[in-house]
Amino acid sequence: MRSLLLAFAATLAISLPAQADDVTVAVTAIVEHPALDAARDGVKEALAEAGYKEGENLTFLYESAQGNPATAAQIARQFAGEGPSVIVPISTPSAQAVVSATKDIPVVFTAVSDPLGAQLVSDMDKPGGNVTGLSDMSPVAEHIALIREILPEAKTIGYLYNSGEANSVSLLEVLKAEADKAGLTIVESAATKSAEVQGAARALVGRADAIYVPTDNTIVSALEGAIAVAEEGKLPLFTADTDSVSRGALAALGFNYFDVGKQTGEVVVRILKGENPGDIAVKVAAGTDLVVNKAAAAKMGVTVPESVLTRATRVIE
Repeated sequence: MRSLLLAFAATLAISLPAQADDVTVAVTAIVEHPALDAARDGVKEALAEAGYKEGENLTFLYESAQGNPATAAQIARQFAGEGPSVIVPISTPSAQAVVSATKDIPVVFTAVSDPLGAQLVSDMDKPGGNVTGLSDMSPVAEHIALIREILPEAKTIGYLYNSGEANSVSLLEVLKAEADKAGLTIVESAATKSAEVQGAARALVGRADAIYVPTDNTIVSALEGAIAVAEEGKLPLFTADTDSVSRGALAALGFNYFDVGKQTGEVVVRILKGENPGDIAVKVAAGTDLVVNKAAAAKMGVTVPESVLTRATRVIE
């Protein structure tokens, strides 16, 4: 009888799916806005799909720095002290803070435009150490082409950004190069905190034919102020963040950040299953969506060409 019971137990063990070990994943973002929130939720979804579920075998921690770099550094030190299985910083400022805070805990950053420029890794293919992640480097050449298609008479583009955010500074150089190829001039206007965004947008009225907002967390978190200026001044406002279009931007060509989060979460799962983060190449996120807001376009004095509307992933009426 005992041998039969042992055999039955062995058979049962083989037939049952392996349960994921208890893990803690700590996520932090520089600020809360729709794109970064979607990335966080995508990470959690990828973990759930891999069998890591809150309340069962996953402790999922989340902290926002509310736009304050000093708070981001404090959160990073707190997480490093708590020793989670993996830390996932969302955005360049949060990633820089976390990478500075720990050399031992695996780090998987996401929504970082320029990991090399931000000095998060020294090699995209072989990052080494405890860090890897996903880049959301914007398809800037395609952004310029989209603005040109919608505004063929445009000669200047206003770049609204936080000059203290490393990814926005890196994107500025790429934007200038691509704009030069297209015969366009870039006019800069910086805001170093959310309270300055509306004023920085207003400084572009009369100096630019359109406003371009990159994946800049300071600007995106206070986008409504810039949109109000754009509507009042009939100054078309484009973004690199597709979630901003439903908030009143004219159009955006960019990533679905829930999908970016899921791609990030898949890397986290690989590490939880035993891979070394330093052996996992840093990838550029896959997929781009074109979202157009016809109502916003009308408020900004623009008629969107049918050629753009027909290929849009989503059109907001």
